Amino acid sequence: MNPYLKNLNRIEFVVTLACTGRCRHCSQGEHGNVGRRLDADAAALAVRRIAENYRIESVMTFGGEPLLYPEVVCSIHAAAGKMQIPKRQFITNGYFSRETGKIEAVAAALSESGVNNILLSVDAFHQESIPLEYVKHFAGAVKDTGCRLRTQPAWLVSREGDNPYNRRTREILEEFAAMGIEENDGNVIFPEGNALKYLKEYFEPGREIRNPYEDDPEDVRAVSIGPDGSALGGNLYERDICDILASYTPMNKIDGCLY
Repeated sequence: MNPYLKNLNRIEFVVTLACTGRCRHCSQGEHGNVGRRLDADAAALAVRRIAENYRIESVMTFGGEPLLYPEVVCSIHAAAGKMQIPKRQFITNGYFSRETGKIEAVAAALSESGVNNILLSVDAFHQESIPLEYVKHFAGAVKDTGCRLRTQPAWLVSREGDNPYNRRTREILEEFAAMGIEENDGNVIFPEGNALKYLKEYFEPGREIRNPYEDDPEDVRAVSIGPDGSALGGNLYERDICDILASYTPMNKIDGCLY
């Protein structure tokens, strides 16, 4: 087994970079309606191949907005369920349609595919461009299926920070709490992409902050697969994902050079 992946236990899929929101805190920046999406069959095969060779405990799908392509999300989690991966999670802003019938059908399909942990991104930033009424309808439809659903807010500076964004976020969370939907810890916004562009006054000038969501390249715990099939310097559309994992070497180890 590749020593750099000896602790690999998680697979993450970026289903698409296309998004229904235009959030000023987004680390991806102005990615807009990028059309590329992950291939459902290739992604499901990757789940099976990796789980056959590693002890995978968690699979996550996110984006962009992954529910622009619900068939891809469902394919991934159905494969994860068949491989008995216990935690099958995805993150969504909950806004992918204004049609109540479609919203309810997608919620039912997610439950049937085996998704068992949904995080709903709602906060002051998402709700600047995303209408709350459709998100709440989706949340109610998911709740009716019995699937675990929690709100996943983005906090500015810190969870306890007192600023206009956090105050508005708390108001929004109260609306979901009234629906019986529990709150997850959420995440603290990292100064990258749009956040650095639009919210720079909230970050300490000149202070270098390490991205808390990045893996140690010499001890990879999660393999992330992009909408173009990219993964750890390879591409699952061109090579078997297990061959990519087996040949992975951190960039600073290649030819003994530092990059």
